[in-house]
Parts: sequence; structure tokens; C-alpha cells
Amino acid sequence: MIDVRALFPQTTTDIWLEIGFGAGEHLATQAARNPDVGIIGGEVFINGVASLVRYVDAQSLKNIRIFNDDVRLLLPALPDGCLSRVFVLFPDPWPKVRHAKRRFIGPQNLNHLARVMRPGAELRIASDHPVYIQWVMEQVPPHPAFTWQVTGPEDWATAPPDHVETRYQLKAGKEGRKPAFFRFFRTAARA
Repeated sequence: MIDVRALFPQTTTDIWLEIGFGAGEHLATQAARNPDVGIIGGEVFINGVASLVRYVDAQSLKNIRIFNDDVRLLLPALPDGCLSRVFVLFPDPWPKVRHAKRRFIGPQNLNHLARVMRPGAELRIASDHPVYIQWVMEQVPPHPAFTWQVTGPEDWATAPPDHVETRYQLKAGKEGRKPAFFRFFRTAARA
């Protein structure tokens, strides 16, 4: 197992994970706003990694670590209950039925996330694609390790107060697509 706190030169109060950070604008801004939080970013595309490295260098961010591969390879190496927040923002929706197995949010990955997230940890998912939004609603609420504290559609039509817009979110807005913002919390009992 990786000692995640040892990855960061400073003392960290929490460890967060962003899965598929794209160009890194969300991750870099969160890191700048939360210097006491260690943030691991996973991204498979080299252009996204290079973009985040530019943010890290320009802002002298010390609380970011980059995993430049499929985060599913990292999850087994993380210790139980080490993460207090996980972001999956505007992932590829893989809208065709035959491609649904490629979506990150699904039973197997939810089980992995449940193991590495501490009780009370937050899983934030955002998408502007109706197929993916429906998929999230079908996959996460029934999972026993996560609760969705929502009172109505207005709750998930509004971004969390500390949310940072991504370039994918801005593009969706320009094209008239409304995003959904899901906030799920890790239950106390292990699934």
C-alpha cells in the first residue's frame, strides 16, 4: 500500500482524488484554495497532464501529485479509508449502450471507491450528458456504501459552493446543456 500522506512534503489534513482531471484547471484551483489538502490527480492523456504541470509550476503548488495513467491501476494501491473527497467531473459519457462498460462510474469502481473513502467522505460527480446523468442515478444511489442527500432536482442543478468550472462545463454551457452536480457521501458501514 502507498503511504499517501508521505507523498506530500507538507502536513496534510485530507487527501482528495480527482479522476480524469482534463486540463487541470479544477484540480489546480482546488489545490491553491486548499493548501493543507493533498490532491492526487489521475489522467491518461498527456496533454492534460502537461496542462496541469503548467498550473503547478506557475503557482508553485506543492500539494498536487499526478498519476498519469488509468486511475483504476492506482486504486488497489491506496489504503482503506484514506480519501476524504473524490471528484469525477464531466467524464466521457460513452453514450452508446455497447460502450457503457467503459464508464468509470459502475459497480466495480464504486466498490473500489467505497474501500478507499473514509466514512463521511464525499464523491462529487458532474455531467452535462443526459445518458451519463441517468447512468449515475441508476448506479450510485442503490450502492450500499453511498448516500445521496437530495430533496429535489434543484439540489443537483446547482454546483457546490466551492466548485470550480472546468473547460468542459463552460463548453456545455455555451452549447446550452445544463449540468447536473451530484454529491454522494460514504456511509459509515463498509460495503
